Amino acid sequence: MTAHAPVPAEGCGPSVQRQRGQHAVFCGLTGIIWMHRKIQDAFFLVVGSRTCAHLIQSAAGVMIFAEPRFATAIIEERDLAGLADAHDEIDRVVDQLLSRRPDIKLLFLVGSCPSEVIKLDLGRAAQRLDRLHGGACRVLSYSGSGIETTFTQGEDAALAAMVPGLPRANGEAPSLLVVGALADVVEDQFRRLFSEMGIGEVAFFPPRRSTAMPAIGPGTRILLAQPFLAETARLLEGRGATRLAAPFPLGAEGTAAWLAAAARAFGVAQSRFDATIAAPRERAIRAIARYAPQLAGKSIFFFPDSQLEAPLARFLANEAGMRLTEVGMPYLHRQHLAQDLALMPPDALVTEGADVDQQIDRCRAMKPDLVVCGLGLANPLEAEGFTTKWSIELVFTPIQGFEQAGDLAELFARPFNRKARIASLTGSKAEAAPCS
Repeated sequence: MTAHAPVPAEGCGPSVQRQRGQHAVFCGLTGIIWMHRKIQDAFFLVVGSRTCAHLIQSAAGVMIFAEPRFATAIIEERDLAGLADAHDEIDRVVDQLLSRRPDIKLLFLVGSCPSEVIKLDLGRAAQRLDRLHGGACRVLSYSGSGIETTFTQGEDAALAAMVPGLPRANGEAPSLLVVGALADVVEDQFRRLFSEMGIGEVAFFPPRRSTAMPAIGPGTRILLAQPFLAETARLLEGRGATRLAAPFPLGAEGTAAWLAAAARAFGVAQSRFDATIAAPRERAIRAIARYAPQLAGKSIFFFPDSQLEAPLARFLANEAGMRLTEVGMPYLHRQHLAQDLALMPPDALVTEGADVDQQIDRCRAMKPDLVVCGLGLANPLEAEGFTTKWSIELVFTPIQGFEQAGDLAELFARPFNRKARIASLTGSKAEAAPCS
């Protein structure tokens, strides 16, 4: 089999330090924001409090004229007082929702963290409702509770809930399944590249419509597009699929190696692979180079949040020339991230887990040029003079693939540009003040 792209040697890359302490991340409910846009006939019904509703609505930034495909069944005072049967209330809300929105073909009941919700058996409720509405709408459940999930694990939980219902593939004919929610434009780009390589049997999970679920069998090769899908991958492998080891498709380097993993698995000739990726890879390299003057040599600190930290750090160190001070991840799946870690500078400080107080102290001591963190930490750090980047934006924005490599680099250049503009405006006002 041809080489296609270099495979990282085992044991390369930085060592990983484990921490345990207080976390500062969003809960898994946040994953609804990109998932409801991806699966166009699905609806996400959160069973929770008004706080849950405010979180989803504020994070989504839904336009006033739009009718989103998510909502919250809010626990009211009569529910807390035990005056209403919770399961009857869920049935009533679901009946009302489906009568109003007959276009819904897949309904998720999403659990949250209030103790009243934890007591509910949403799995059994979903099974009951699925039997009642199964002909017209499939009903599934998963937990987005902040006690059980962090930020991006909401997507993993949603996809994992879908795996048991995936159809079984006939025979053992090889097929490729790309796993992880991608923007439609990114999915189309990857589909074209796979087609040009000669890999014809390609499906994406989750699909754009719930009626087009991919079939799984012993011939299925899965290529993870996101690093936070541990449970989904485990369940797919339990159905007979085989995971292809690869870095994640961020930047020119990561995307080329990710595509090369599929090329090796499907016997694509080296010459055909090189010809397929040559032009888009060159465009990606040129696009990243435009931001090199703003990023090269700058130091960066990652607080643990999205689980994208390792592939992002690999991209920024190898392709944008940034210096890694600390790369924190809430959880680290060593098999899924082995290739990205192997490609990172061996002296990088990589931490798994969180002790936010100690991490803040280290960040202050290291004085990085840029800090990637959640919204809860960004404003306090900005007040201390740090330049920050919201990690949530890196999940909401299409960043995978060759054509988005320049956009990814620009996302990290943007905070420096903002800081320079503010400094320029502040300086102008300060000079003009004595003349007023």
